[in-house]
This record gives sequence, structure tokens and C-alpha cells, in this order.
Amino acid sequence: MTSRIEDYALLGDCETAALVSREGSIDWLCWPRFDSGACFAALLGTEDHGRWLLRPEGEVRRVRRRYREGTLILETEFETDDGKVALIDFMPLRDETSDVMRIVESRGGKVPMRMELVIRFDYGSIVPWVRDAGDGVRAIAGPNALHLRTPVALRGEEFRTVASFEVAEGERVPFTLSWHASHKREPEERDAEEALEDTERWWREWSGRCAYEGPWKDAVVRSLVTLKALTYAPTGGLVAAPTTSLPESLGGVRNWDYRYCWLRDATFTLYALMVGGYQEEAAEWREWLLRAVAGHPSKLQIMYGVAGERRLDERHLDWLPGYARSTPVREGNAAWTQQQLDVYGEVMDALHFARRSGLAPDENAWRIQRAIMDFVAASWQEPDNGIWEVRGPKRHFTHSRVMAWVAADRAVKAVERWRLDGPVEEWKRLRKEIHSEVCERGFHAGRNTFVQHYGTDEVDASLLMIPLVGFLPATDPRVEGTIEAVRRELMRDGFVMRYPTCSDVDGLPPGEGAFLACTLWLADNLALSGKTDEATELFERVLRVRNDVGLLAEEYEPSERRLVGNFPQAISHLGIVNTARNLSRHGGPAEERPAR
Repeated sequence: MTSRIEDYALLGDCETAALVSREGSIDWLCWPRFDSGACFAALLGTEDHGRWLLRPEGEVRRVRRRYREGTLILETEFETDDGKVALIDFMPLRDETSDVMRIVESRGGKVPMRMELVIRFDYGSIVPWVRDAGDGVRAIAGPNALHLRTPVALRGEEFRTVASFEVAEGERVPFTLSWHASHKREPEERDAEEALEDTERWWREWSGRCAYEGPWKDAVVRSLVTLKALTYAPTGGLVAAPTTSLPESLGGVRNWDYRYCWLRDATFTLYALMVGGYQEEAAEWREWLLRAVAGHPSKLQIMYGVAGERRLDERHLDWLPGYARSTPVREGNAAWTQQQLDVYGEVMDALHFARRSGLAPDENAWRIQRAIMDFVAASWQEPDNGIWEVRGPKRHFTHSRVMAWVAADRAVKAVERWRLDGPVEEWKRLRKEIHSEVCERGFHAGRNTFVQHYGTDEVDASLLMIPLVGFLPATDPRVEGTIEAVRRELMRDGFVMRYPTCSDVDGLPPGEGAFLACTLWLADNLALSGKTDEATELFERVLRVRNDVGLLAEEYEPSERRLVGNFPQAISHLGIVNTARNLSRHGGPAEERPAR
């Protein structure tokens, strides 16, 4: 039976990630980094496509789990007729090797246990060569090698490694699975207990630096820990999610690879990190951004690989049946070839905020921004694919035009505030021209709302960004009308949809869950409008759909009461941090972002 998306918890070492279910099964793991071919792919296939199960034999009466406070160390406690046993799962921060460690700890009685390890490289398609290693087993295929170490006796059964053992009160049994490049010397063994102590200390010290103080601190800290885990430490890039092809509609085709870094999240990321007090991580993200976008602005992409890779060609993994039979399963994302004008405004806004927040100046930033402005001035009237990466025809999306205005606005402010060199009068004229066009062609006077794109009467949740970026204040009657139109036409059971997927805009079959980040944008709008009680209720509604360990997917399906989309999703957790700050006191990101 397929586990629900919310039944999973995240493990990570700031270079890759794993998902472990309530049943004690790690069903998703990509080594050596987020976007590599999975060696456990049961999440998108079957047990035969790779997983690592550790759980009691026989019936389990109750399962409880939690993260140790401020860490990414997961404890899953199983209660059986024979006693209680805890499974302590974690990934140590990397040194010379990359490990997943699991410690089975007895908490009363004598509990029979079973371990089953199914290693399949390249998304479940390659069965490796597995051999006894004395202290466990080694597996090798092509460039990848794994070594499972444990004091428990192992045996092979039908192309899988299994073990049966017991844990009595006071006993702790370790299992360590280590990856290394098959052509390199295998790293030294790490002691699991020492690694656990070091990992807990590191995470507690990191989360202990959180600067947010407010009524939702636990939720903010959990979101910041999750965001840190989704950061690729060698470069500072933040992946949108550690998974691919978890569907936005169960059984549907809206299944995308999210193991890349999106420019649309740039400013949200900087705000969340700075709100949290993590200036070093914010600086590293800014440096990743500058390296990734370097080059001619016409070649600016909407997304990049974790090290700034540009070619993210999409292919279908036809041997995998997909989560809940949702196909195709995709590796890569063809949207990297799309033209989205909004990312130019996003980059300009992010670099503007970096200066305002006191990050050390970068000599290349303004040079890049000047080149971006030359491109925006020449191209802002062109149609594009829009923020939601629609695979239908290009259109004149209102949000894209608003973000072109943001680019011009931030360029003007850079000259006026920091005395940077640039044709400020030209940029002021451009800013005014874009603003006038959007207010004329992107606004439907008869319905008193801004619209998704020129020539339609449909609304889009991206219009909620209009006051958040400072295009118009939240109290402007046109914005108030837009907020009411979004609430009236895009809300389902208290959550906000991105846009009507039954329209002909995106070229795909209709149907998806409510977009949690958009729901949080609505809360931000309500807060700016002075409707704090409504904003708080909406924010806490989102908090209530987190899973039992505080994680959110991209979307929520109200009719099924379950999370859908890739998991955990960075933009959802960025929203948690930023909206919590908006509601805690004045001067949050919703007020700060458009400020001078």
C-alpha cells in the first residue's frame, strides 16, 4: 500500500535527502546529491525499486514519532505486544563520506525486529553486485558503491539483504549505510553513537541561532531547519524540494522534478533567512544567485541546478509506475527552456534587498543588474510562460508585467539610495510606463479585479503579489477587489488555488490541490489590509495541515484531506517563516519588501 505523502519525514545532510515513512521504511534517497539517480525509489515505484525497511516483526499497536528539538534527528517509536522499540534515524553532516544511520533502541521488553534492504541504482533500474564485507555487505554498480555496516547477521534473499534479530531492554543496535564513488577508496567507518552526538550538537547550535521570537517559534524553527536541509552546502543553492514527480493531483500528469533552484523563490529565501537570523546562509544564497545568472540576460533561466547547471533536460522514467499510479515520472524539468519575465524582477528585488539588509557588497551585482535592466527595457512587452510555467501558449501575464515594474523600481531605488551609476530618468519613465499599462490592460474595471493575463476575466493567485512587492498598496480599491475575487473564485475549503486549471491556459488536464504558498500570500495581504484576525486564522489553518513532524508539501487537497505535490516544499516553508514574521509585529517582509 502506498504511504500518504504526509506519512513521510525528512532526513538530510545539507547535500542530499531521504524520506522515511511512519512504517520505518526509507523509500526515497538520492546519492550523492539531491538531483542524482535514486538508490531507493519505492516512493515512485514498488519495493523492488529500492527501499530500506527497519521495523518490528508482527503487529504494531501504536506508532509515535518526533524530531529531536531543533534537529533533523527523527525518532519513531513502535509499541508491540512484546514491548517498545525506537528507531533513531539521521544523516550526519558530511565529512569524507555520506551516511544514513539508523539506531534501534529498546525501550522495554524484548522485541523481534526485521531489516530488509533493497538497493537499486538509477531510479530502481539497476540491480547492483552485492558481496559480503565481514562487517556487513557492499554493493556496487557503475559509479556508485554502498556499504552497510551492522553487528547483526545479514543474509541474501531474492536480490535483497535481510536480517532478523531481537533487541532487549538497554540494547542499541546500529546500522550505517555509506555511499562513495566506486572508483575511489572507501572512507573509514564512523561510530554511529559518536555521529549521533555530533549531529545533534550541530543542529541544536544551528537552530539555537534563530532570531525569531513570537507565538509560532516552534513552527518557524522547524521550517528553518527544513530549509537548511534543502540547501546544497557546497554552493548555497536551495532546492525547491528533494523529490520528483509527487503528483499535484493523485493519478494525474502534473508530476514535476523539483530538485532544482528556482529564481522565483530568491527574495522569499533571503527574507526568510534574514528573519531567522541566518545572515551567512543568506550571503551564500546571494552568491549562488550571482554565479547562476552570470552571462547575457537573454539567457537568464527560471531555474538552475544546485551548482548552477543550466541544461536540465527532461526525460520520462517509464519503468516506474509513479506515486499512486501518477505518470509520467520525470527526471529533469523542461521548464528550464521557458521565458518568464518575472524572474528578472525577482533577481533585481533579491539583490536590492541584499543591499538593504547589510550583506557585504558584491562588485559583480550591479554590473549584472545593469545588464538585466537593458534586457527588461527591450523585452518587457513580450508574452511569456508566466510564474506557473504553463505549457500552453505564451501570454501577457499580469504578474510578469508587475515584476518587470519591480525590476525598474528597484533599479531606480538603487541609484537614489546608494548612488549607483545608471540612467535613472530612463528607468523612471520605464517604471511609469509599465505601471500605467498594467493598470489599464491587466485590470478588469467591470469586475473590479486585476486578471491573470490581458484579455481575460479570470483571476490568478499570483496577483496577490501586487501589494507584497509594492506595486499598489493593499488598501487600494483595485487591490481590495482583487483580494475579494481571489477569495470568492480561487478558495476551496479555506485554501487558495493558483488559478482555474479548467481553463485553456496551461495546456494540461485540469485538477490539482490548493497551493499552500498562495494561501500564505493571502494571509499576508489580509495582514497588510489590517485584517489581522482573519490573517492569523488563515495562517493557523495552514499550520494545521502540516504533518505530525511539522512538514508541508507543495499543495493540499481539501477533498481528500491530504498533502499532494513534491515534499517537503521549500516555498511552503519559506511562507511559514515570512508570514509568521508578518503577523508577529510591524515591519515584517510584507511591509519591508516594497519599502524604500
